[in-house]
Amino acid sequence: MDEDIGDSKQPESVAAVLKVFAILNALGERTDIGITDLSVRLAMPKATVYRFLQTMKGLGYVRQEADSERYSLAMRMFELGAKALPSPELIDVAKHPMQLLADTTGETVHLGSLIDSEIIYIHKVDSRHMLGMYSRIGRRAPLHCTAIGKVLMAWEHPQRRDLILDGAVFERFRAKTITERGAYLAELEQVRRQGYAEDREEFDDHIRCLGVPIFDRLGQPIAGMSVSFPTFRFDEAKAPELVKRLQDAGREISAQLGCTHYPAGA
Repeated sequence: MDEDIGDSKQPESVAAVLKVFAILNALGERTDIGITDLSVRLAMPKATVYRFLQTMKGLGYVRQEADSERYSLAMRMFELGAKALPSPELIDVAKHPMQLLADTTGETVHLGSLIDSEIIYIHKVDSRHMLGMYSRIGRRAPLHCTAIGKVLMAWEHPQRRDLILDGAVFERFRAKTITERGAYLAELEQVRRQGYAEDREEFDDHIRCLGVPIFDRLGQPIAGMSVSFPTFRFDEAKAPELVKRLQDAGREISAQLGCTHYPAGA
């Protein structure tokens, strides 16, 4: 817990706000959590945790599992967070093309944007198969080993990209993960040339992803969209056809956001 949360020198109103956000952050890191766990994790009395949770539940930002003391974030919190997106209408515009991609491929389709030096999934359409990529809206993932991260960085302004990558950690997740910045920059050049990015089992074992960029009215990359496959369902021979479908969807979404020139490489 941040030591400032319980600092007795803080004005009471400020201390209360810090406690609320500590609880929200803890809920954001787990799908659901009980009062006792929150109390121990945040070093707050259970009565205090309970009081704040009930208030946030009444406001619609937290939900309580039926017949239990386990809590999680509610959709109203997501709605609030969605207003912070670079383009607030992005999700609404992307929903239909993403659903069509999921229907035609049968696989999971993700929409992700930049947060700090990572990506965050802001919308998804699940695979119709039982076995697919695990993910959830709100989950963060690295820039250097995801298709969405690669397309966001490939079309980013070089100076801003350098600043973003200064905060990135090129951690090895799998044997094929790119762990050197120079190699990653070379990968980004290839991504721009071919107009799409690949994740070749670099983040998750046995998962392949293809991704394309989405641009706003200023031609800036504000999101990436990807299709994820278990390797045993990925057909290399059909990849060009899938890339075209992805690019068509990316172009359609970008056009609705005001982009008048979807880059030739994409």
